[in-house]
Amino acid sequence: MYTFLALAPILVVFLLLVVLRLPAKISMSAAYLATALLAFFVWHASGAQVAAATVNGIIVALTILFIVFAAILLLNTLKESGAIIAIRKGFMDISPDRRVQAIIVAWLFCSLVEGSSGFGTPSAIGTPLLLALGFPAMASVMVMLIIQSTPVSFGAVGTPILLGVWSGISDKQDLAQSIAPTSAENYLLQITANIGLLHALVGFLIPLILSAFLTRFFGEKRSFIEGLKVWPFALFAGLSFTIPYFLVAKYLGPEFPSLVGGFIGLLIVLPAAKRGFLMPKDIFDFAPRDDWDKDWLGTLDEEQYDDSIAPKFTLIRAFSPYIIVIGLLIVSRVVTPLKNFLVGDFTTINLANLFGTTISSKIQLAYSPGTILIITSLLCILLFKMNRQAVKRSWINSAKTMIAAAPALLFSVPMVQVFINSGSAADVATSLPAMPILLAESAAGAFQNAWPLVSPWIGAMGAFIAGSNTISNMMFSYFQWSTASQIGLDSSHAAQVVALQAVGGAAGNMISVHNVVAACAVVGLIDKEGYVIRKTLLAMIYYVIQAGLIGMGIIFGDFWWWILAIIWPVVFFVLMSLTSRKKAIN
Repeated sequence: MYTFLALAPILVVFLLLVVLRLPAKISMSAAYLATALLAFFVWHASGAQVAAATVNGIIVALTILFIVFAAILLLNTLKESGAIIAIRKGFMDISPDRRVQAIIVAWLFCSLVEGSSGFGTPSAIGTPLLLALGFPAMASVMVMLIIQSTPVSFGAVGTPILLGVWSGISDKQDLAQSIAPTSAENYLLQITANIGLLHALVGFLIPLILSAFLTRFFGEKRSFIEGLKVWPFALFAGLSFTIPYFLVAKYLGPEFPSLVGGFIGLLIVLPAAKRGFLMPKDIFDFAPRDDWDKDWLGTLDEEQYDDSIAPKFTLIRAFSPYIIVIGLLIVSRVVTPLKNFLVGDFTTINLANLFGTTISSKIQLAYSPGTILIITSLLCILLFKMNRQAVKRSWINSAKTMIAAAPALLFSVPMVQVFINSGSAADVATSLPAMPILLAESAAGAFQNAWPLVSPWIGAMGAFIAGSNTISNMMFSYFQWSTASQIGLDSSHAAQVVALQAVGGAAGNMISVHNVVAACAVVGLIDKEGYVIRKTLLAMIYYVIQAGLIGMGIIFGDFWWWILAIIWPVVFFVLMSLTSRKKAIN
């Protein structure tokens, strides 16, 4: 009964948002109410605990809205300055094929962004860039969410591992005894290498999947196969990222795999693409805008671009704001003295022990990607010599879009925080664990020796709920290790299970409610969050199943698991192709 009740908030979200496709502000307000009532009356969390979790959620939501505003501001600044015309023309000169553009912008460029910053920044930067290139708003969001998988585990200079997994495995006496004489630090490096290998084996197909999803859901023919026709270039781009990504994870640790993988991938793929290497023979483009489904469109005004007109600026000058953003993100995350200042007491507002609970919150605007985006937008005024009216329009329009997105986030994030903090602080002997922990324990009891197959789903559930791979790893890394030990796995194989947790947590970002809400908000796609999740859920299912099958093959060494791991992507592609054919016939 308690397992079902703990599952109820997730079921409410899935039913209202995904099945009934109600707006997120309605779905998440209902989910928040259900979660708060369960936490208070069934889990016996105190009123102060629920209130503190709610306030913490509101603070987090406001920081996300700050990033949303800053991302839209940069886009509007580029529009008002005319720089976006040069950027569009630059990408069109590489290839007019939308599949190729999506792979370069989302998979390579935004993986580099993920590696330097994380925390939703790739969507904040990449989604409006795809929109400006002429993608439908919903297509832009879908593409960006699908790539929020492989690079996520090593996003923000390795934070999901260095903070998330580390908090789960450090200072645990039973774990230390099991891995002796290996230190916890070296064990973390072993887990890191496992994560890099799993992601590389699963994620190299992501460029092909996002290309096929693009043609399946947004092409005139609604054809999955049309996207697969770009397979030589997609696999080339996939391997150009995942090979250096894995090598860095194995030999250098968790800080730089995504950042280096994205950078090297761009160095390899961009020159090759400009020379026509492995380019598709047919060019895929969207139908005329008048033929688009109304659900694809956001509230941002339609912009008319004429790529035949000589751009107002050179491509390097026009693209320089993105170079500035990447540079500032890397410097602020890698240069330790600067990072310590930006997250230090002088620049941080700490709200400790809200309402007398153990829940604390903090506001770090100086360290927020939003601040870097705003600084860059201000530099653009000088860089592009913008007049006062253009600057005013960009700020006003950005504020309007942010306000429209606020209701959904102001319910979804508090719901998440109440869910995570639902454990009772009363009598430890009789209290229930927090809802996500109880769900994980129930799953472990049900699946036993098939646990590596299930482990990625637990990570994905944590990210879906929390909107963060880091928090998912914090909640479940030690639980995953303990479950692996209880079913008789040695410490080496238990490290594989913890790696499966991190990989599943990364994949869960594709459907995380507040990630979806934030990404939609950046392009003005309000009240269409459920439509997006219905699409990205399919990509997430591929990812977690494939990770589980490979995990079973590595841990148990059974040849048949490897056969299934080869068969599953084929089955996935065939099923998606059949659905697109059925759609075309209908």
